[in-house]
Amino acid sequence: MLDVHKLNLDPNRRIIIISDIHASLSLFINLLEKVRYHKDDYLFIIGDLCEKGKNSLEVVRYVKKMTEQSENVFVTKGNCDILYRYVLDGDERILHYMKVKRNSILNEMLEEQEQSLTDFNQIQQLAQYYKTYFKEELDWIESLPVAFETEDFIMIHAGIENREDWTETDESAAVAIDSFYDKGHQANKTVIVGHWPAVNYRFGSESSNNPLIDLQKNIIAIDGGNQIKADGQLNALIIENNEFSFEFVDELQEAISVKKEYIDETHRVGTVTYPDYEMNVICEDQYFTLCRNVKLGIDQWVKNEYLLANEEGVFCKSDLSTTFLSVQKGEQVKVLDSQQTGYLLVKKLNGLVGWVPVEVLEENEL
Repeated sequence: MLDVHKLNLDPNRRIIIISDIHASLSLFINLLEKVRYHKDDYLFIIGDLCEKGKNSLEVVRYVKKMTEQSENVFVTKGNCDILYRYVLDGDERILHYMKVKRNSILNEMLEEQEQSLTDFNQIQQLAQYYKTYFKEELDWIESLPVAFETEDFIMIHAGIENREDWTETDESAAVAIDSFYDKGHQANKTVIVGHWPAVNYRFGSESSNNPLIDLQKNIIAIDGGNQIKADGQLNALIIENNEFSFEFVDELQEAISVKKEYIDETHRVGTVTYPDYEMNVICEDQYFTLCRNVKLGIDQWVKNEYLLANEEGVFCKSDLSTTFLSVQKGEQVKVLDSQQTGYLLVKKLNGLVGWVPVEVLEENEL
């Protein structure tokens, strides 16, 4: 049975929910400032404090201190937070991970004591090192529940199994189940999750990393792809007076002004997202190619320069917006890609990501 903590919340207080900080301490602090976080708010952080970014250990200690200073801060485990278990269990597969993923709390713990993997002949010695020098942090992470349940919500890192007795979900699934929104659930309340970037569900709609709120399916997905997607962001879902809103911050360059208005008349929307990159070419235009996404069975307009042909077929090189945007003169946007012909890939301040003609921006500002 899952370790689920049940809570009775004051309905008059604001609820703020954040997931997948991924070692981005400054971004996390900026987000708290942007939402004007107050000690009277309920703050939920639903997993993945660690990995991918550069400040895993700092984030863990910062959030741990927050929980010690306020009884209104609640934190769950995420799959990235418990990688130390591989070491403690003697699973040597984690050693390769540590070698290729330099941004890891496991490596940060070594560096803090001026150690490296080469200083340990056996994984058991490494495990003893972590237990000796970082017992406080590891014990705190291990003490975190897998989920919080309130009268209206279940807050959990990745999701629950699609079964009536959802508390019997295996912990490994609860912290790492992929594409939870597509699988659904049988709980009688809304499940709020991170883990799987919300943009991955937007292959047929406007491209963004904003939270996906679907109250018909009783699922809210809030992972903004921070440290994973090139246009990723750190999201905060806000629940106040039974209404939902959100704010986000990202690490992209400063916004610049649109030079002239552009109204898109193509109405093309969508996103190429992991893992659905294989394409069948239908027809090629000057700047974009109409492709049939092989796995999804839908048509997507892919920027020509992002298509790669090899002996195995045609593929989109990476995650990519296939959305076309309208912009107003004076509107602020962040440029994601100015190196392709004819069009710029931009992110609007409302989070929408898509293509606009190059002439909408001042050339000397690119």
